[in-house]
Amino acid sequence: MEKLIITCALTGAEVTKEQNPAVPYTPEEMAQSAYEAYMAGASILHLHVRDDNGAPTQAKERFKRNIELIREKCPDAIIQVSTGGAVGMSDDERLQPVELSPEMATLDAGTINFGDDIFVNSWPSLMNFAKRMQEKKVKPEIEVFDRGMVENAARLHKMGLLDAPMHFDFVLGVPGGMPATMEDLMHMIRSIPAGSTWTAAGVGRHQLPMAVAAIVIGGHARVGLEDNIYYSKGVLTKSNGELVERIARLAKEIGREVATPDEARKILGLKK
Repeated sequence: MEKLIITCALTGAEVTKEQNPAVPYTPEEMAQSAYEAYMAGASILHLHVRDDNGAPTQAKERFKRNIELIREKCPDAIIQVSTGGAVGMSDDERLQPVELSPEMATLDAGTINFGDDIFVNSWPSLMNFAKRMQEKKVKPEIEVFDRGMVENAARLHKMGLLDAPMHFDFVLGVPGGMPATMEDLMHMIRSIPAGSTWTAAGVGRHQLPMAVAAIVIGGHARVGLEDNIYYSKGVLTKSNGELVERIARLAKEIGREVATPDEARKILGLKK
């Protein structure tokens, strides 16, 4: 197997300090949380940003400040900005961090019922996002919440808007999306084009079993406070670093090495 790439989703757009005090808001908090995850074994830092009060924002300057502080502490980490933003944001608002030319950015591959909300990603939006990332030479991580989104990505590739090899993130366990089961994970893996790479991101209590499954069957794993605020049932996690450390430790226990950022770049076809 390839070495394991661990992604840490640091904060997201939904969880709050009221739910877990470890959720980072400010650029300084984000940089420290990123550093702890990086030192524990995360090669990719998946980045949403907040204002100082915790509200999600896609403001380019706010992303720039966060990235600068993270770079000081994690000089070789792969920074992957989110273009998901929050429900209700426009395309232009969501795409602001791509203008900073990060190494990677997320590309949500379709519309989904997301809990009580609808996360809208129309076909024109998908083409717009893919084109902008291609122009900026940013590698997309294709966020997939159900099987049809893989077909959307394949269609974009056929149109020349997504370059191969593609990298997919299977986000499983979202209310409204695909369940986080081994059967569903295997179905998703079999559906992607040959030569693609993939990461599993389980939401809530599904984070640990999906990450362990990915370790065992040759994929990559995403953990972090964006998706899960608990370490175990009823026990809040102390930090993003704690969640990453567990996955790195489990991988080593079963004989799978954890990738450094530069090794992750080689696996994903990135240039530093």
